[in-house]
Amino acid sequence: MPIFKSSEQLQEILGGFFAELASDPIIGKKFKESNLVIKFNYKKPDLSITIDCSGEKIEIYCNDSKIKPEVEMFMDADVAHQFWLGKVNLVMALARRQMIAKGHIPKILKLLPVIKPAYKMYPEYIKRHSL
Repeated sequence: MPIFKSSEQLQEILGGFFAELASDPIIGKKFKESNLVIKFNYKKPDLSITIDCSGEKIEIYCNDSKIKPEVEMFMDADVAHQFWLGKVNLVMALARRQMIAKGHIPKILKLLPVIKPAYKMYPEYIKRHSL
């Protein structure tokens, strides 16, 4: 049974978590410095979340088709959930095709050390949001 019961729930949980990361003084600052525009395309349920770090502040959009991302990631929502729990290694997931990445991949690999604290934040976040 999938973790997320609907696209709306996925948007609430992951969209909200990305907003929390963006507002974190350390993680948000590093995201902003990356100037990256990344789009996550989820399946089961379907949703896309674009994180735009190229402007004055970090913007998060759901199901946006106008903003051109530098990097696109494709995965099942359950894989994303496991990733944020720290149970999925990005490089291994890419090799196993659990995640598919298109675009400037070195930019996302540079952010891996930056998001390490998020693996502790996510379980607390989902407890607060009843997942």
